[in-house]
Amino acid sequence: MENLGNLLDGFGHVLTPMNLLIALLGVTIGTAVGVLPGIGPAMTVALLLPVTYGMGPTSALIMFAGIFYGGMYGGSTTSILLNTPGESSSVVTAIEGNKMAKAGRAAQALATAAIGSFVAGTIATLLLVLVAPPVVSFAVSLGSPDYLAVMLLAFVSVTAVLGASRVRGFASLLLGLIIGVIGVDQTGQQRLTFGIPQLIDGIDVVVVAVGIFAVGEALWIAAHLRRKSGEVIPVGQPWMGREDWKRSWKPWLRGTAFGFPFGAVPAGGAEIPTFLSYITEKKLSKHKAEFGKGAIEGVAGPEAANNASAAGTLVPMLALGLPTNATAAVMLAAFEQFGIQPGPLLFEQESTLVWTLIASLFIGNLLLLVLNLPLAPAWARLLRIPRPYLYAGIIFFASMGAYAVNAQPFDLFLLLALGLLGFGMRRFGLPILPLIVGIILGPLAELHGRRALQLSGGELHGLLGGWVSWLIYATILVVLLWPLIGRFVLRPLRGRLVTG
Repeated sequence: MENLGNLLDGFGHVLTPMNLLIALLGVTIGTAVGVLPGIGPAMTVALLLPVTYGMGPTSALIMFAGIFYGGMYGGSTTSILLNTPGESSSVVTAIEGNKMAKAGRAAQALATAAIGSFVAGTIATLLLVLVAPPVVSFAVSLGSPDYLAVMLLAFVSVTAVLGASRVRGFASLLLGLIIGVIGVDQTGQQRLTFGIPQLIDGIDVVVVAVGIFAVGEALWIAAHLRRKSGEVIPVGQPWMGREDWKRSWKPWLRGTAFGFPFGAVPAGGAEIPTFLSYITEKKLSKHKAEFGKGAIEGVAGPEAANNASAAGTLVPMLALGLPTNATAAVMLAAFEQFGIQPGPLLFEQESTLVWTLIASLFIGNLLLLVLNLPLAPAWARLLRIPRPYLYAGIIFFASMGAYAVNAQPFDLFLLLALGLLGFGMRRFGLPILPLIVGIILGPLAELHGRRALQLSGGELHGLLGGWVSWLIYATILVVLLWPLIGRFVLRPLRGRLVTG
């Protein structure tokens, strides 16, 4: 009941004319940028991060809630109409969505994606209200050794579990940790500043996020895609018939059930639940022959899983300060921009702000549905922008945003260097998320590591706290040794079972 009261207080702060206008603006620009080809939610949020400068924390986070959901929905529009997913979690939506569009059912595909996003987002945000406070209560009891273990688990999860190569994942994490330690450490010593005064305070996370995501992605896509805009399929007014509703509502609920838990765990992401949702709908559907040709269930389920996963990522981000995907990492940078550190104490120290953010997720989700059903044809026209103009515009706004952080020309050189780094990482297949996680969590891991050693008088056993840290270190060991376990234990065992 206390949580419900806090949520109602949050709605009281959001439901003012100015904040509703800010939420509507966030949803609109989030969708408008997110719908552009090759731009995922993480890049959308990174690109629009500087837009919130000059706002108070409450207004800025209300806008961010709208940008967050708007960017998520924009990715599905691009996948369906252009067969160009802005991120890996939208790939599954493109499989059936683009086939539906080519079969003349683009309106129905966009409608089930929009309504499914609304249903999944609403249910998942309700689950966030129920789950986050108990996680916070547990997290408050943890000490520095436990937090260090949790952060090491986050490092291992995003490097060893995500991506095709562990070596590339750890290389990306190392780059992030190196960038994260630039500046003055806790003892007053300068690290990796090379005598440049502008680096003494470190590299602003916003500049890193915009450079790696926006500039790096723009350079990469501009270098590889055709110069002309993609072939866009015409869209009528999104609507669904009775049969479409009948075939969509169960996939929406099942997709939500898949998405939220995966979003809430480190390295869960949205890729696995969207594929699980697609496979499940394919098995359960009475219209199996339509799969691969444009089955509406193949759009409804994965799109719901994608959005539920997005809300799920806010549980560890708000309760523990741990980003579980790239979008959450950029959101974490948005909090840090206002001097707010997500974690267990956030719900005590910034209770009003947190519950206002959660309430604004509900409002943003509703506005998204109201806005996008009638405006889908307008978003489709944005896809016709010639690519040279599109990516030139992205780099221009990224430069403006990076300059606005400190009003220093030096940040523009940093932005270009980071953009080239992002381009190089994409060229050699290095995942982006470990780098961002390393930059954000590296200094925090160092802080908790130092505290743990100080409490134990410099003894290494001080890094081992209670049962939580032991359990986490055991999990890390299993994750790291899993390829060897699979090769030398499970494979021979499976062979014996087969021959036996």
